[in-house]
Amino acid sequence: MNAPLPDPSTPGPHAAGAPLGTLFESVLDAEPDLPSLVQDGDVLTYGGWWRESAAAASLLDERGVQPADIVTLLLPSGRAFAVWYLAALRLGAVVSAVNPRLGPTEVAHILGRSRPVLTVTDTPERVPAGAVVDVREPIPRGAPSVAGAFAAGDGDPAVIVWTTGTTGLPKGAWFDHGALRFIGGNLGPLSAPYDRKLMPVPFAHSGYVTRVYEQVAHRSSLILTPPVWSAEHMLEVLEREQVTLGQGVPTQWEKLVMLDELDKADLSSLRLIATGASRVPPSLVTRLRERIGCQVVVRYASTEVPLAFGTRVNDPAEVIATTVGRPLGGAEVQIRSPLGEALPAGAVGRVHLRSRAAMRGYWDDPERTAETIGPDGWLASSDLGSLDSDGNLMIVGRADDAYLRGGYNVYPSEVEAALASHPEVARVAVVGTPAPVIGEIGVAFTVLRQPEAATAEELKSWCRDRIADYKVPDEVVFVADLPVNATFKVDVTLLREEAARIMSGAPPRT
Repeated sequence: MNAPLPDPSTPGPHAAGAPLGTLFESVLDAEPDLPSLVQDGDVLTYGGWWRESAAAASLLDERGVQPADIVTLLLPSGRAFAVWYLAALRLGAVVSAVNPRLGPTEVAHILGRSRPVLTVTDTPERVPAGAVVDVREPIPRGAPSVAGAFAAGDGDPAVIVWTTGTTGLPKGAWFDHGALRFIGGNLGPLSAPYDRKLMPVPFAHSGYVTRVYEQVAHRSSLILTPPVWSAEHMLEVLEREQVTLGQGVPTQWEKLVMLDELDKADLSSLRLIATGASRVPPSLVTRLRERIGCQVVVRYASTEVPLAFGTRVNDPAEVIATTVGRPLGGAEVQIRSPLGEALPAGAVGRVHLRSRAAMRGYWDDPERTAETIGPDGWLASSDLGSLDSDGNLMIVGRADDAYLRGGYNVYPSEVEAALASHPEVARVAVVGTPAPVIGEIGVAFTVLRQPEAATAEELKSWCRDRIADYKVPDEVVFVADLPVNATFKVDVTLLREEAARIMSGAPPRT
């Protein structure tokens, strides 16, 4: 039997709204040897995290870092990132978190936009200009000059999170300490005292950098998956580290439940599985519940709003599979028409949100900020959706994902949902691509459960019985797997490029 779910209203050992230094003092006084981070057998305790960050903060202090200065972290997930992140916050600096998987053009753009006083990295050759701290060099020994932590106010900038740049150069969503504290106190069942959380996303992702208050307040341990992900490694880590909260995108869980080894694994420590970032098939929810014996929730968020919507524990599989749940943390939501009018339940439009968990804006980019956040604080997301009668949000696609086929708008998520309901389809992604006469056509990149288990015509016929004829994909391309970007979401840009190649007459690539 899996561990019982905590009451979401039950507070952790300390409130996430306290100052970061106060939260650490409470942990250090009572449980300094409690693990904060576990990675391939390397354990960083809370006491070690505080001590090492004090030495790192002292070095930053010697290099002239002041409150409100920007410090870039160009580091992979792990101990170094955690230590230098805390070090910068202890000085009151603003952390610019950069995923090292980004390319040189994107990294140069981010550095140019944010203008950090220095960059902390393990690859200094990637930094074209400016002061650098190479984490591979040992920090000089001696008594740390930084002992406590900067008392940040709610409005003080804390971190800049950069979009992955799949639709252009990255934008820097910045958050103040008030937003981080708010997020820390409103994660619901994703937050429980002494959790051991599987951490599948890069530390430069909002799923890590916006939750430091929550982690320390609840004294949880983050369990990292190996840098090169595999379902086998994920299962091994879940079992060995007695993970209580399993987090990952649907593709990762889909591959895990296909493992024969799952039958012999002991995952009784798991109290909850959280997934999101793409569509969750009903069959996946059912298989997770049956094979692991664990409840499943879906979370909908973005770089700009890291805490937005979520399904509830014990929601029916159909609700989890077809919606992203209800607002979290008191978030307000409106579905608006292209003219900005609020639409009733059932109508499809642009999703707008207003929440204390939202970004304050794009760093040093007032024009894009004004395009996204209105004077009244409402933030226009890039997603199209509708609300059902119970207030659950259904996402039908991104505004820039829809394609125009013969004068009709087609939302890829509708086509993907139809294809994913076929028993032989494991995963699918649909994109539009230019075509003569008709304007655009749909191309469905499809992963089958077994090779040659279905033909393209069979899948098209399956769709015709479920969706309008103009929504049926014109091309079905069978692939071994779907490409993902730096945050493990399906790389739509790459698929669009591949679709265009195919339409030009080139053979599909594996």
